[in-house]
Amino acid sequence: MALSDPSAEFEPKIVAFLCKWCAYRAADLAGTSRFRYPPNVRAMRLMCTGSIDPVYVLQALLNGADGVLIAGCNLGNCHYQNGNYKAKHRIEIFRTILRQVGIDEDRVWLRWIDASAGALFRDTIEQMVAELRAKGPNPMRAPWELWQETHGIWEPQALSLSPRGQE
Repeated sequence: MALSDPSAEFEPKIVAFLCKWCAYRAADLAGTSRFRYPPNVRAMRLMCTGSIDPVYVLQALLNGADGVLIAGCNLGNCHYQNGNYKAKHRIEIFRTILRQVGIDEDRVWLRWIDASAGALFRDTIEQMVAELRAKGPNPMRAPWELWQETHGIWEPQALSLSPRGQE
């Protein structure tokens, strides 16, 4: 009896942060045009990619996403004037930090997809799924699950503004 290769059955999970004005509409266009692409992506709509906080990208990776896609308007075509330039700058810094701490930066993609580019959205998802399949499961998931089992799930605590001892 041959054992099956677990990596052969691996299907990557992708969290996508999509700009409402362009990339999310491209995803909608891909669906209404009946383009076929892998169902591995879970989309989160943002008003603008400029509002993305890298903490949410890291949280997605720690919570089991094998890859994260941030997609917005083409550079110079942002509905909020320079939001995509802010996103580009933030994600470049974030990828540098990932690289410096030894985490695979290629699991985070930043793409510019116009509202009329449903085919480009499909092609991006297909390419990302293929590359993540080749890489295998996210190695950050297991250490984070071990941390949660050992120390519990971290939850933010409310700040006390009163002086110590007067609560």
